[in-house]
Amino acid sequence: MAKLVEYFLVCGLGPEVQASNGARGYHGSSGVSYSPSLLDQFPPASTDRPPPPPQLPMCVLPGGVAFHSTGFIITDESSYPRSYPIILTDGDGSKIYVSCVAFRDPVDEDIAEAYRIPANSYVDKCICLVSHSPCFRLFAEALEELHRLCFSPSGSSKPLWDIVAHMVTSVPLPTPGQSQVLFSLESRLLCIDMPPKGGFPHADMSFQPLLQCLDVDNVLQLFVSILLERRVLLRANKLSLLTMVAEAVCHLIYPIKWQHVYIPVLFYAGVDYIEAPTPYLMGLHSAVDISNFSLDGVVVVDLENNQIFSSEAIPPLTEPEGSILRRDLVRLLYPNVVHLDRARKTIGDPCYDDLRLGNKKWNEQHDLELRLIFLQFFASVLPDYRKFVVSAMNVFNTQAFLKKRARALGRQPDPMASLWLFRFMDFLDRGYGAPDAGLNLVDKLQSAIANSESRGAILPLPYDEPEIITVADIQSKAARSRFCYDRFPANVRTQFEEEKRSAVLAKANASFDRPNRPAVSSPVSGSFSPRERAAERDRMVLDIKVKLQGLWLRLLNLSSVEDPFSSFEYGTILALIESDAEGIGGSGFVECVREHIHSGWQCRVSEEQFMAVKELVKTIVNRATSRNDMETVRDALEISAEVHRRDAGNILDFVQRHLGSLPVWDDIRFWEGYCEYIMERSSDRTGKYADLVTEQLVVIARHLAGLKVPDPEAWLILESLALKNNLGSKQLIKLRGILAHVQNVKQGYWGKLPTSRAQPVASYPQDRQENDDSQSSQAAGAGRSWMQSMFSRDRASFRQPANDARGRSRQNQRANVDSTQAVKRSPALRNLRGHTGPVTALHVGTRSEMGDLVGENEPGMFISGSADCTLKMWDPTVRGSEFRATLEGHTATIRAISSDKLRIVSGGDDTLVLIWDKATSQNSMKLDGHREKISCVRMLSEERVLSASHDGTVKMWDARTDACVANVGQSSSAILCMDYDDTTRVLAAAGMDGVVKVWDVRAGKQVHMLLGHKKWIRTLRMVKDTIVTGSDDWTARVWSVSQGSCDAVLACHAGGITCVEYSATDDGIITGSADGLVRIWEYQNGGLLQCVKNVGVHVSPILSVKAGPRWLAIGAGDNSMSLFHKAEQNDQAKGMAGWQLYRTPQRSAAVVRCVACDADRGRICSGGRNGLLRLWEPNL
Repeated sequence: MAKLVEYFLVCGLGPEVQASNGARGYHGSSGVSYSPSLLDQFPPASTDRPPPPPQLPMCVLPGGVAFHSTGFIITDESSYPRSYPIILTDGDGSKIYVSCVAFRDPVDEDIAEAYRIPANSYVDKCICLVSHSPCFRLFAEALEELHRLCFSPSGSSKPLWDIVAHMVTSVPLPTPGQSQVLFSLESRLLCIDMPPKGGFPHADMSFQPLLQCLDVDNVLQLFVSILLERRVLLRANKLSLLTMVAEAVCHLIYPIKWQHVYIPVLFYAGVDYIEAPTPYLMGLHSAVDISNFSLDGVVVVDLENNQIFSSEAIPPLTEPEGSILRRDLVRLLYPNVVHLDRARKTIGDPCYDDLRLGNKKWNEQHDLELRLIFLQFFASVLPDYRKFVVSAMNVFNTQAFLKKRARALGRQPDPMASLWLFRFMDFLDRGYGAPDAGLNLVDKLQSAIANSESRGAILPLPYDEPEIITVADIQSKAARSRFCYDRFPANVRTQFEEEKRSAVLAKANASFDRPNRPAVSSPVSGSFSPRERAAERDRMVLDIKVKLQGLWLRLLNLSSVEDPFSSFEYGTILALIESDAEGIGGSGFVECVREHIHSGWQCRVSEEQFMAVKELVKTIVNRATSRNDMETVRDALEISAEVHRRDAGNILDFVQRHLGSLPVWDDIRFWEGYCEYIMERSSDRTGKYADLVTEQLVVIARHLAGLKVPDPEAWLILESLALKNNLGSKQLIKLRGILAHVQNVKQGYWGKLPTSRAQPVASYPQDRQENDDSQSSQAAGAGRSWMQSMFSRDRASFRQPANDARGRSRQNQRANVDSTQAVKRSPALRNLRGHTGPVTALHVGTRSEMGDLVGENEPGMFISGSADCTLKMWDPTVRGSEFRATLEGHTATIRAISSDKLRIVSGGDDTLVLIWDKATSQNSMKLDGHREKISCVRMLSEERVLSASHDGTVKMWDARTDACVANVGQSSSAILCMDYDDTTRVLAAAGMDGVVKVWDVRAGKQVHMLLGHKKWIRTLRMVKDTIVTGSDDWTARVWSVSQGSCDAVLACHAGGITCVEYSATDDGIITGSADGLVRIWEYQNGGLLQCVKNVGVHVSPILSVKAGPRWLAIGAGDNSMSLFHKAEQNDQAKGMAGWQLYRTPQRSAAVVRCVACDADRGRICSGGRNGLLRLWEPNL
């Protein structure tokens, strides 16, 4: 039988005394706190049980350890022992419940002597019970009894640690609803039982503190914030209050489960966590100052003053259920006021029951009634929800449910309902909505409401005669002796622990002989020194590493039908890597994977999991390079090699090849440092030095092969390392012979891969670069050949010593090769200069976009808009004289451009829409009517113009009379994207509210409001009856215009969707994301959309994707571009999967704001923050 208690712990001041800001030693007691340590535990650390969480001492004493001049004084309330619970989250997502009693205890004599601490000093100490069962009340009673036995004048009949051992090892966990366990601590009898299964989750706590701190309206606002997965920060001056309120809110949202960061009591040193970008529910003591933190989007709940602060509005609950919920809460809390004027006729009158419950003190029945009230809210807004669950897939048809709800209420669907309905889907995903899962509490409560039964009747009843399990007390060795203590006793230490403690204290004692000891700075200072930041990093690493270990294991255990990129685990790991500037998340993840490999993991992952690992490692290396953290780069390089070495036959690809585009490999200093590192780490130093260097250079050569570094460049690196390590010419020849032999036997990177996995490399025109040829086959998706690299390389020459003639000769040879290649590709890249400010808008008139509005001989002219308030026209057909004209008229940054064969229309931050004549380059018309900046413009047939603005309106203008023909669309928030079908006269627009609205312009009415996205919609494309949208919620959605429903949700990206494209030729969809990936989707048998190709050429957010009949053009924010083509009449190239990488140019260092692609002619143009346009037109 499982045990009730897992650990008994004692935390406090350890032998390594260290201030919270990182300074070692004792620095006084005034205003200085010290880091807590784990002092004792039972069972000991040598047992088979998993160790307690390493961050636990900081959590149980969140304010650190403070020194005091006195112990417990009955007249000093601040000296009283404090009892409070805290909750930690394990790596697998389960909760760890810790009950604590903190008190003042004398400083250990040996510590006081070693650190010269004044005599009769007291320090904070905490005793804890750790369990996976939420028995708060029982554990509080047990700890308080242990504390009383320790400091009672009468003492205890047994040694205190014998009592602790008896409780931890002998008390079992009772069977839910069937048994009770009785045990005693000395003369104190304690009882524990569990509620029966089938009811609410166990909560051994009172919900009254939540309702005492917040009024009904604020409770509902907190409830809504949790449903919307906001970042919620609780503030109070009592730790128990923070835990109880956080846990109460999590229980009240049942059947929904909070799945994000959950830290009810945040330790003071971890206050930086409140700026985390991911949703969280945290509690922080009100003594911690947060005035210097940016709390945009954070819901701050002040429990002491009954106030809630938020920079973003908290929407109300859905109606009429929200009003009913509020009414029931008021009835429960204030029954005498609600029924003040009502006469009670019968005992069965509901108001009589309310008054009878309200006249009693708050008890467990009140807690149960409160939970039923909130459960009734969910039951009332989900009538007949099982009818909308697709049995075969256990998927909830959200759109159909919302439509039925709208018809029943006689109004448009409530956006709030769609938002929290997504949270309810997790309840269904856990199997509760499956047809064979049986009735859950929501079903039972709906049935009870329909039959006019009591709410409480749905809960299961415990056994009438539960089994009583009595735990016998331990026998005292000396019945007449009493054990009294002046301090909480230490457990028996092993010889190793004693020696370690003595060594630490001896070192501390010896440090006092050194003069001029540095003084500690006050922890209340406004800024942190580098030393303090290092101490903060050490603390944060412990917590982040534990979280990463659990997330990593859960990511590997995802089922075959789950997409890792859309999983909570992947998103959280990525957020931990990207959110901290000190690289804690990145280095922690690399160390986590390394430990997993060393523990025996065989590195077997699916293709989807491999793609996720590849993107995580690429992000880690990229961010570590920007911080000059070469240690993390080195570790990431090694684990990526180890993953492939362990499972070369299962992984279709290898991670290192995807790292090849990163610039860190161009730096010879990295390889010099790495060579020194593996030389020092080598276990065999007894042999010849030359053989040792050769062996390590072979290791580096394999890394270079994995990164797909070209052979001449790789040999240049190896030769430089050989010369630096004084490797003779004979060994150099031997090294080259070894590498040639490896290449000849086709061992390649780590060994021979199965030939059935490789795909043939497509042949392309002869004038392509060697690197472009190597990139072609990679883009084909699964089964990529290890011989190819999908990255074009932009490598600077390595620096050699000035007196190294041989090095200069090699540089000259390499420069000649590079110059030859540059001559071949130089005409394809052109830099267009003219703007004096960042380029903010780009447009090219393509037939696929503008239809008949493009002239017959239209050269595909590019039009750029800038923060310098000007537009410029560029003709790409005239090399060297591309500039055509400058258009001046705007007074603010230009945001949108469109054109036809005669006119150009532009919109900017000045709220103006200007129309220009192409022939004369003059402003012909000014359209003034919007109140906010312009986000989109579109030139239509019949000389009409559409414009959308942040004021939420879409206006149609007559370009001949400068009159506003109609306000064709209206939204409650800023419109960010729109599209218009000139044939059907249908307009679709979306923006910050996450809602797609569709209007019939001919009829002058709104026909659909498409709900589903949870965040901003940034891109929209409409072709015939299909609308494709991309949102910041990491998903793209496909909608039917005629049906007004969502046909598919594309959720495989790890970042916001920045652009979408619809390929009319293949009836497929292309999505680009902020994660740098482009995914190509195609309808398969059965009408389901599936991802048929992943394009990982780019590493920065995708800004533009345009598809033509034969060419697919892509541009990204790091000024990288790529062009894909599709062979004509090729059976293997049919469909969307037929796109093959044709060419990628060298990437420049400029930061790109916008990209325009002309897929009809194979041209791509990017506009940089430096005002420079970069036009790429390869020879097609």
